[in-house]
Amino acid sequence: MTKPHYLTAEGLEKLKKELLRLTSVEREEAARAIAEARDKGDLSENAEYDAAKDAQGMLEMRISQLQNLIINARVIDESRLNTEVVQILNKVRIKNMANKSVMEVTLVGESEANLEEKKLAVSSPIGRGLLGKKKGEIADVQTPSGIVSFEILDISL
Repeated sequence: MTKPHYLTAEGLEKLKKELLRLTSVEREEAARAIAEARDKGDLSENAEYDAAKDAQGMLEMRISQLQNLIINARVIDESRLNTEVVQILNKVRIKNMANKSVMEVTLVGESEANLEEKKLAVSSPIGRGLLGKKKGEIADVQTPSGIVSFEILDISL
C-alpha cells in the first residue's frame, strides 16, 4: 500500500496542472519528435531517434509519478491546524543553537518543498526533528553533518 501524500489545496492544483500540460502538450511533442527522427532513416544508427525515445520514457515516468501523487493526495484541512505543536503547514521560527542564526521555515509535503521559498519537507531531517515540538523546546536533529540543535522560537500558521 502506498503512503498518503499530504498537500495543500494549492499544491494539489499545481500537480494537476502539470499533469494536464504533460499529457496534453508534451506527449504530442514527444510523439512528433519520434516520428520526425524515424523518418530520417535507419533506426539502428539514429541517435536522434534514441534521444527522442529516451525523452518520451522520462516524460511517461513523470506522468506516472504525478498520477500516483494525485491518487494518494490528502489535502490538509487548514482549519484544523493549530500552533500548540509543530505540524505540517506551520511556519516555524527556529534558532540554530551552534551559530545563533535565526530562520523561519514552513513545513510542507515533499512535492511542495522549495528551499528558495523556505519550505521544508516534513520528511527532511530538520522537518522530522521539528514535528511535535512546542515553543521553547530544543530539537536535536540528525543531519548528514552531525547533530544540530534548534530552539523553537515561534509557531504560526
